[in-house]
Amino acid sequence: EVQLVESGGGSVQAGGSLRLSCTASGFTFERPYMGWYRQAPGNVCELVSAITSSGNSYYADSVKGRFTISRDNRENTIYLKMNSLKPEDTAVYFCAAESTPGLGARYADCLQPPNYWGQGTQVTVFS
Repeated sequence: EVQLVESGGGSVQAGGSLRLSCTASGFTFERPYMGWYRQAPGNVCELVSAITSSGNSYYADSVKGRFTISRDNRENTIYLKMNSLKPEDTAVYFCAAESTPGLGARYADCLQPPNYWGQGTQVTVFS
């Protein structure tokens, strides 16, 4: 059974930093494409950042220059370092991994197939 376990959310003042972690287990294939989505109330689930097994990364325009994704393949863990946080970054952040090739740019709601999903972690940025 595939499991994605997240940690690292919380509350922070605008301009502050947080780091999210996600550890994967149970995959039948090695080193899937993995990433982070977020969903705020009333908004769609959007892909924030993603990383391949070789380290190639994707960032949404809204987080470029502020967020950094990284990956430790030995530990099957990905990280999202979030700097210069803004109130509009407030959302539930979900770790995801591909079950079919690729990760969609957005969904109506997170936790939908075909991706594998973590349980979500709340990030709140207050001004």
